[in-house]
Amino acid sequence: MSIKSHSTLNEKDGKNSPLHSVHSFPSIQSFTIYGNERDSPSGSIISFTSLEDNNECFGNNGSINKYSESKIIDEEWWRTTIQVSIPFLIAGCGTIGAGILLGVVEQWSVFKAIRELFILVPALIGLKGNLDMCLASRLSTQANLGNMTGWREVASMVFGNIALVQVYAIVSSFIVALFAITVGSAMNNHFVLEHAILLVASSMFTATLSCLILDFVLVAVILTSYKIHLNPDNLATPLAASIGDVVSLTMLSFIASTLYENLVTYSWLSFMILSIYMCLLPFWIICVIYNKYTKPILKSGWVPVLSALFISGLGGLVLDRAVKVFTGFVVFQPIINGIGGNLVSVQASKMSTFLHQSSIFGIIPPHTKIWENPLRALVTGVPYGKTAKILILMSIPGQIVFIFVADAVHMGQSTLSALFVFSYIVVSFTQICLLLYIAHVLIHAMWRWKVDPDNSAIPYLTALGDLFGSMLLALAFLFIQSVGFGYGEKTEE
Repeated sequence: MSIKSHSTLNEKDGKNSPLHSVHSFPSIQSFTIYGNERDSPSGSIISFTSLEDNNECFGNNGSINKYSESKIIDEEWWRTTIQVSIPFLIAGCGTIGAGILLGVVEQWSVFKAIRELFILVPALIGLKGNLDMCLASRLSTQANLGNMTGWREVASMVFGNIALVQVYAIVSSFIVALFAITVGSAMNNHFVLEHAILLVASSMFTATLSCLILDFVLVAVILTSYKIHLNPDNLATPLAASIGDVVSLTMLSFIASTLYENLVTYSWLSFMILSIYMCLLPFWIICVIYNKYTKPILKSGWVPVLSALFISGLGGLVLDRAVKVFTGFVVFQPIINGIGGNLVSVQASKMSTFLHQSSIFGIIPPHTKIWENPLRALVTGVPYGKTAKILILMSIPGQIVFIFVADAVHMGQSTLSALFVFSYIVVSFTQICLLLYIAHVLIHAMWRWKVDPDNSAIPYLTALGDLFGSMLLALAFLFIQSVGFGYGEKTEE
């Protein structure tokens, strides 16, 4: 790889430049990093630094966009560790709370009467990854690129993204509720209309309100971290995860229980909630269409969001089956899913920011490739391998602490056996390594195909985290039960 400095280009001598066929532009000093030449996707990368007062530079579509001076962030390992670890610990507390809360509400009458709620839980909790973490990733990238300076632009960007999340939340929650109703009816061989309406209303209420709360928290975190010169990629997604699980599960339990208790006397409540959201949907769509930051995403973002909901729905089927067989499964399922999705979202956000800062749409940087050696991708060899290594090492002691705290709170005393801890660490380590490598492949493939990973990668990754986490945890419970060390068995005796 070589770096060649070109002569300063301007409107006069641009005629002799190979770039003149694209645009003529004010005085700009360019540097070309040559990777694999020929027709390989790892072609040359041109990084522009404006020398004129207008500060303009090429955008991804080849047009000249307003350019804010920014540089590639190469953080020291200790700085990344500190910035990620604090919200990671807070996120762990959130997942512990979600697990304990799920262990309590599974005994409520509404969860016993309407089993389809267990299918809804992973999908609705996963919406924070599908929607809110995408918002965090988009805004964090814009902050790192230096595009969040003028308050008018920031306000427009924030409002447009919140409106977009509301559109996705209303439609996605409606679809996932239909999925739960259909699968639940097929599995249980019966269908109750009142329960179906209750599921749809509860799903839409939970998704929209929890996303709205999380969006305001995320915006505050991103703007604050940007002002105090911290990397929002390290802070925003973990903090979203820290309260996302608890908020979503609390909302779902509250509204579902309230509607179920008033199902006979106030059956119109569910219909009223549905009507309100059907009226709000056109308003949010209009807001998104007339916002320049979100209009393109409204058309292109549906495939990853709906695909992720389907994957999370499969995780819900695993949860629905596992809670009937394994004691205490609901306590640990939100922990393994939440931590896995939390860490891979941090990595995805940082990788996306790095690509936006260092490359051009459709060109893979020369230092890596789509199908990279796992050791290079997760340990060393690529710039973000260092972050992946930090996240993997952080997850092991973090998971141990979280499961011991969750067990002590849930059971009133520590009941974990050494075999359970070992099995849990093996499956959680497997899950995070799989997710981080899939993130590397997926994000670079999207970049090669000119799909913005800020809008599309995290929904797939968090949904796969839910599915892998539920399946691997079920295997761990099956293993320890088969050798006679099932969770909670000694306590019951």
